[in-house]
Order: sequence, then structure tokens, then C-alpha cells
Amino acid sequence: MKNLNLIICLFVTTIISAQDIYIQCGTIYDTNSGKLIKDKTIVVFENKIKSIENGFVFGTDSDRIINLKDKIVLPGLIDMHVHIEGEYNAQSYIKEFTANEADIALESTVYAKRTLMAGFTTVRDLGGTGVNIALRNAINGGLVDGPRIFTAGKALATTGGHADPTNGRRNDLMGDPGPKEGVVNSVPDAKKAVRQRYKNGADVIKITATGGVLSVAKSGQNPQFTLEEIKAITETAKNYGFTVAAHAHGDEGMKIAVLGGVNTIEHGTLMSEETMDLMIKNQCYLIPTISAGKQVAEKALIPGFFPEIVAKKALEIGPKHLATMAKAYKKGVPMGFGTDAGVFPHGKNAIEFGYLLEAGIPVKESLKQATIINAGLLGVQEKLGEIKQGYIADIIAVEENPDQNVKTLENVIFVMKEGVVYKQ
Repeated sequence: MKNLNLIICLFVTTIISAQDIYIQCGTIYDTNSGKLIKDKTIVVFENKIKSIENGFVFGTDSDRIINLKDKIVLPGLIDMHVHIEGEYNAQSYIKEFTANEADIALESTVYAKRTLMAGFTTVRDLGGTGVNIALRNAINGGLVDGPRIFTAGKALATTGGHADPTNGRRNDLMGDPGPKEGVVNSVPDAKKAVRQRYKNGADVIKITATGGVLSVAKSGQNPQFTLEEIKAITETAKNYGFTVAAHAHGDEGMKIAVLGGVNTIEHGTLMSEETMDLMIKNQCYLIPTISAGKQVAEKALIPGFFPEIVAKKALEIGPKHLATMAKAYKKGVPMGFGTDAGVFPHGKNAIEFGYLLEAGIPVKESLKQATIINAGLLGVQEKLGEIKQGYIADIIAVEENPDQNVKTLENVIFVMKEGVVYKQ
């Protein structure tokens, strides 16, 4: 009798584990070609796309059918620039002194889920307290719902630079942070800081090559690393399997970063044509983040929302962002897709598509950036970024053709990540 029960249990388990998911798609948006592919069925087994069949195919009685016959189906979106741990608001600067790691961790789970439900199944997190590493691990372990995260852990800065964690503090709280905390002031510091990120479990290196808007430091655009320091970072990073992303608003620091061998420039607000040419030559990708520029400029008009020093920079830099992106696109600068979500609410990442369209970048191009190109930048182009046999089953759906209504991307109605349906 015991043997019979065991056989029955094994039989039932086999049936359950062998279940396929049949996603009947009225229209698949091919992000590689920008074309619409009609009447297909995506067959998903476990976490991968098993096959793509012509017409609306049904499996066995044990298989699951998902009806998306009147929807537009796309691969999961990838955002190359988020800060998943938090969201800026009028209390953000005070919270640096009142929030514990546990507070940050719990809040980050809310932002992670919101991001996933917006159709962004993969993100690159470019700097926080280090909680972002634990969040990535929790998501990978199935403890928390969220996107696949590639994280920098803590960003790298110079003393007083944009990511110096003690900027704006009184003398007795300022201390003298070094490579462990992400502050670099020499070539040896640069090497040690990268190795520390490796030890901490980061996936990518983020540097602040110039001043920034939201830190309480005087300049939003001055260069903040030497060429030798950046070369030490990129060379060490390469040895440890890292790519390097460089925050940069000012042109001089941006140019130094490109010459130093970084892989991506984040923001690029005041980029000159000379630097654009250099980026094309070096195949250094620009991650636009127009959304952040728009949002900080708007919030800077609200009295008391930002400290005065931040509001001034926001009004100087934010409004210039879109025009530079338009010029860079026309020039042929290679581009990925990123938003800087966290500067504005997580889950609103798709507003970037509308701003890119305003800058003259067609939706089919920005969708390719947010899928295929970003997958390549992350080194996962053989398994993410397309709806293709053998690829991981990250699949989303919207109501309308994004080429005709870009805002439809702001209302994702179906989300599957690694074969698991999170939203339908």
C-alpha cells in the first residue's frame, strides 16, 4: 500500500512539473525589427520559452492556457539605471539619519514589486547603501517579488564628490571615508574600492565622474576623478568581470570617463559634440534618464522640497537634458535605456519612452534599447531581451501598439518573469 501511494505521488508530481504554459498571442512586437507578428502561441516550460508556434495552439488538459489574443506582447523590459532602495521626497535628506538598514530593506521590497508590475523584469541598480545586494539575493531566492537585479552595491566617489556618503554632515559626523565606503582619492584606492565591491557581491561598478544634482555638494558638473584613477577602476573592474557605469553631467568629466574606458555614461546632460564623437569611436553607450531631469526640475519649483543648493542645480541641469539626448541620437551615439527611477517614483519607469519620443527617438528604437541593447550591455543577450526559443520567459503585454500610442507602455497588463505569472 505504501509503495502504491508513493507511485501515485510520483505520478502526480511528474504531471504537475511537466505542465506547459500556452500563451496565445494576437500580436507579438518584435523588438529586433520593430515589426508586429500576428497569431502566435508561445509555449513556456519551467522558466524558458520552449517554442513559438503558428496560430493559437492548445496543449493537453494539464497545460495552462493564457489568452492574450487581443493584446500586444513584448519581452520583459530592462531599465539600466535605477536606485531600487529608495525614492526621493522632501524628507529624504533627513531619512539618511533616521532610517535603519531594516527600514531601507523593507521599503525596497515595495519598490521592487512595483517595478516588476510595471513590466520591467530586469534592472541595473546603480548605487545605494548596500542593501540592494541583499534585495537582489532575496529576489533570486524567491523570498521577494521583484525584477532581476544587477547591482553596483555602493557607488564610487571622490572625497566630497557626488556619491561621498558623508556630504553635508557636520564635522563630527563627517569622518574620513575610504575605499570600503566608496571614496577614492588615488590609484591604489581605486583598485581597492573595486575589489571591495567584488568582495561585497556587486555585479557592476558605478562611479560618479562629475558632480551631481541631488547631493548636497556645490557643483553639479565638475570633473571628480583623474584619468589615472578611472583607468585603474576600469582595468581592475575588467579583471574581476565588471563593467563600469559613469554618472556624468559635465562634459569635461564625461570626456575623462570615456577616455578612461568606462562602458556607459549615465545622464550625459552637457555632452559636447566632441565627446559624442569620442563615445561613438569607443562604443561607449549613453543611458539617457530624461525622466530624472524632468522630475527634478519640476520638484525644484516646490518651495522646501529640495535643499537650496540642490534646487539651484536641478534648475540649471534638468531642463537641458532632453535637447542633448536629441542631439546625441541624431549624431549616432550608441544608446541604451535607463530612467533613474528612485529620483522619481518606482513603477513609473515607462514615462521615459514618451520623453525619448519627444527627443526624436522612435518608439521602435527605444523599445530595442530597453530590451535587446540593454541585454547586450548586461552580457545576457543570449537569454534575455527577445521572445525567442530557448530564451528566459520574461514576457509582458499591453493593450495597444506602442508605435501608435506610447503611453500604453505605462499600463502593462500582463507580466511573466522566468515563466511565473505575476500580473494578469
